[in-house]
Amino acid sequence: MTVIDLRGLTCPEPIIKLRQEMSKFKPGDVVEVLTTDPGTMIDIPIWAGNSGIVVLECRREGDHIKFVLKKI
Repeated sequence: MTVIDLRGLTCPEPIIKLRQEMSKFKPGDVVEVLTTDPGTMIDIPIWAGNSGIVVLECRREGDHIKFVLKKI
């Protein structure tokens, strides 16, 4: 699984970078996204819902937040 590491970035950078990276994938692809900005727990699911992306997982893991996203 591809990992997109957005740790250390603050709003709005995680969404900007994530949008750029996700445009490279095709429908059905699943990626892991790592962030440290707590706002991404709200922002990424909202962005995903408007962008043809399904959030399969969203949870805190130690010092970061892990998302698993699927492009549809």
